[in-house]
Amino acid sequence: MRATRMIAIGVMILLSTGMTMGQEQESPEVTNKTMRPVVRGQHFAVAAMKAEATRAAERVLEKGGNAFDAIVAGQAVLGLVDGAMNGIGADATLLVYDAKEKKVYSINAEGTAPKLATIEWYKEHNGGKLPVNDSLLSGTVPGCIDAWYILLDRWGTMNFAQVLSEAIDLADNGFPVGDSFARAAATTQKIRKYPTSAKVYLPNGRAPQAGEIFRNPDLARTLKRLVEAETQNKSKGRHEALKAARDRFYKGDIAQEMARFSEDNGGLFRYEDFANYTAKIEDPVSIDYRGFQVYKNASATQGPAELFALRILEGYDLKAMGHNSAEYIHTSVEATKLAMADREKYLGDTDFIKIPFAGLLSKEYAAERRAMIDKTTASLAFRPGTAEKFTSDATPLYRPVKITTSDFADHDGDTSYIAVIDSARNMISFTPSLHSAFGTGVVMGNLGFIFNCRGDYYSLEAGEANALAPGKRPRSTLQSTLVMKDGQPLMVLGTPGADQQVLLTMQTLLNMIEFGMNVQQAIESPKWLTRAFPASPFPHTMYPGDLSVESRIPEDVRKQLLARGHKLHVTGAWSDGSLAAIVIDPKTGVLNAGTDPRTEAYAWAW
Repeated sequence: MRATRMIAIGVMILLSTGMTMGQEQESPEVTNKTMRPVVRGQHFAVAAMKAEATRAAERVLEKGGNAFDAIVAGQAVLGLVDGAMNGIGADATLLVYDAKEKKVYSINAEGTAPKLATIEWYKEHNGGKLPVNDSLLSGTVPGCIDAWYILLDRWGTMNFAQVLSEAIDLADNGFPVGDSFARAAATTQKIRKYPTSAKVYLPNGRAPQAGEIFRNPDLARTLKRLVEAETQNKSKGRHEALKAARDRFYKGDIAQEMARFSEDNGGLFRYEDFANYTAKIEDPVSIDYRGFQVYKNASATQGPAELFALRILEGYDLKAMGHNSAEYIHTSVEATKLAMADREKYLGDTDFIKIPFAGLLSKEYAAERRAMIDKTTASLAFRPGTAEKFTSDATPLYRPVKITTSDFADHDGDTSYIAVIDSARNMISFTPSLHSAFGTGVVMGNLGFIFNCRGDYYSLEAGEANALAPGKRPRSTLQSTLVMKDGQPLMVLGTPGADQQVLLTMQTLLNMIEFGMNVQQAIESPKWLTRAFPASPFPHTMYPGDLSVESRIPEDVRKQLLARGHKLHVTGAWSDGSLAAIVIDPKTGVLNAGTDPRTEAYAWAW
């Protein structure tokens, strides 16, 4: 009932005057009403892309579970009700603040390429091209279930039977289809050509309509098999029972079924690819920005590119420029172009490449990059730097970077998101994804789920940071933000949006730090996006000078951006963003949660 009341309140338009992170100031943005309220609580908060996922996490917290238990329950439901965007076949990145250890961790649950997937294979069998978000040839090994296992085994208090109960119930008995799920099922053509997918997602020969009850009994049976393995090994202790559930997916009969289906249907996945897979707990990377410690995942993600851009931007008085002024947008876009050029040159799977973070995150390198920004003219060039000059080992990295401005590659994409903070102030930011709507498009036999199609992110140019190799993780667009202040937990923030994720989380963070907005105002504020850097999906097309702004950006600002040489186009007033965030007020300890009215996301706090 509490969650239902809050969801009802969430659609009201009211004045929100929540916590601000910048200095007090008079500004139109700070005094504006918001489409949704800041949702506040003292004990815990959840923010997710779907109300059902928020509810599932909240119920676990009410039963005494912690944030780690709750986020597994929430994402398991999210993978069902937001099933076009994520699921148990998804890859994921997570940022975790462990309140007991007072330490931030990164969980790398990106998928790996099959052992048979090589640059040579694709050149010989697929015309030198990667299939873009379609077929098993575009997939990577799912990472979500191993992420669940890590969360529960290392930090959680509950078991799989407890945290998966709501997801199993919804898969068995059904749930009302949401608008975005209905649109995705109606418009995604690839699920129509694969019989196993049509069986699940096109019951009665058509896509389910919004409000209709959708069931996925095959997925329910798969989840029940995890619980069954756990129950059978309960006498061995909690750790072994959890591991048995995890191993049934990656090493047991489920893995054997996935491998058999792959081989029978033209995929490159074999049993060893699943049996050898593991998600990884890693150290994140971070910078201090205006006294805020901003953390990102380090390996196989674009996340650090936001830190590169923030390092450049900290050399400007952004507040004096004015929020979403032409000068502010121009400067931010130009910094982003430089950061994303370095993303292309340097970022990838650190099991395979060396990333010179000491140089990339240094103030000296940022100063060099900042000097390249012309205050009056938009750059149309692709300009990666030489960050290794600013490390103790200044040996040049002769890493090729091939770009194209022809053909077509999409910078937008489909992902989901959930964040939880509990009463102990554990914080988790979880970004699970199939990458494109319904991932590879192929439901794996009778298992009820689809693999992510992140394999179309690899480069087929040998030597590049993101070049395809067996067992390698692609440099994903998945990322989110975790922020500390004075050694205390402050915020988790994330969004779907493929290549645009970094741009959206950076703008939202700056709205709070630089312009004193509360979390809901920061999320709802008009956004800009650019495609003036190589897209992550094959063939990685770049659109020089590209810039889009929501139509709420004033016309005079748009004219000034055009005068500076930006190739500007205007999108709908509420078209760019899918953000969710939770912020802890450092003065009162109150949790402030916000979600994007551009989406079906909802927050709950108590």
